[in-house]
Amino acid sequence: MRKKSAQPNQSLIDGIATLQALATSQEPIGGRELARRLGFEPTRVNRLLKTLAYLGIARQTANRKYTAGPGMHVLAAQSLFASGIIHRALPVLESLRRYNHVIALGVLWRDNVSYLYHAPPGLPSVEALGRIGLYPATRGGIGLALLAEHDDHYVSELYADSDIPNFPEGIDSLLRTLHEIREQHYVRINVKAEQHTVAVTVGDPPHSAIGMSGWIPPESTTSIVEILRDAAQRIGHDTEVAPSSEPQVLADLNRIRTSV
Repeated sequence: MRKKSAQPNQSLIDGIATLQALATSQEPIGGRELARRLGFEPTRVNRLLKTLAYLGIARQTANRKYTAGPGMHVLAAQSLFASGIIHRALPVLESLRRYNHVIALGVLWRDNVSYLYHAPPGLPSVEALGRIGLYPATRGGIGLALLAEHDDHYVSELYADSDIPNFPEGIDSLLRTLHEIREQHYVRINVKAEQHTVAVTVGDPPHSAIGMSGWIPPESTTSIVEILRDAAQRIGHDTEVAPSSEPQVLADLNRIRTSV
């Protein structure tokens, strides 16, 4: 379980927060507006933006606003290439699409999930990559699976004095859910009427999570967890694992689909 560093570098934290806010802005943004979103002093944000522009990670537009620069795209591409996660994950994720459910792979950034891959049934594979922006971690199975890897103190600080999506009763309700996830080593939640998500973490220590979402009856949960764990091991360790429970799961899901 991850713990917060005892000596965080605040300047680095502020710089990365500025970088993230810039990366997630759908349009060029001015320094004052970015400072307002972050709760920082405008002069500090302007210095950070100028530094990022100097490095080529940000760039300034003709109207003096800021947007992602070529360096940001290079960093994104290099990190995905160096980690190997997309290269390993794509064949595995594509193989899971035969279940005719949503298949997703995501990573956690503070209280949000970024989906590296999110494919509803029928969506062309090329459109499944990076198609969704940041998504509240507590709204989905992938986010909850990754939040459960952090200790209660970290999670409590993360959501201090803020509303928690899907947990209107507050932090105690969320912590109870995370405790259950740690006990069972997987997530199963209802995301909407007759639609469920089952998710497990990927890697040791976990760096991402994989999930399947759709109409998943309770009796199929164990088998689907086994399939997702097999997939997670293949993604996390680049090894081939025989998915022994797949025939039974396919039979279960096909039986359910043909009965409606």
